[in-house]
Amino acid sequence: MRNPKLKFETRRDRVRSKISKVSNRIRLSVFKSGRHIYAQIIDDKNSITVASASTLDTAIRQLKKSNCNVSIATKVGELLGERAALEGVKEVVFDKGGYKYHGVVKALADAARKKIKF
Repeated sequence: MRNPKLKFETRRDRVRSKISKVSNRIRLSVFKSGRHIYAQIIDDKNSITVASASTLDTAIRQLKKSNCNVSIATKVGELLGERAALEGVKEVVFDKGGYKYHGVVKALADAARKKIKF
């Protein structure tokens, strides 16, 4: 029987293989821990991070009651969208990693989608 970590790695590899085929766009990568959620827009061609946001940002830390829930993830997505718009990012490809597309990952993506085209 496959353990949860192996399932996660399988999903992550499947997503990354599809993203590598769309190499002309930069990617929005999501990392979720037990306490926080992090998102960054990465330009793989130049190996730089264009914009980033997380629950550790001071603007979001003041608002939170809980570290990683849907409402906080929405605020992280909005903040990331605003920062990406300031950098001139208009289109990205969404890299959900090995996470399932629901809950906080979906909330972050939907909020960022208001400013950035996926």
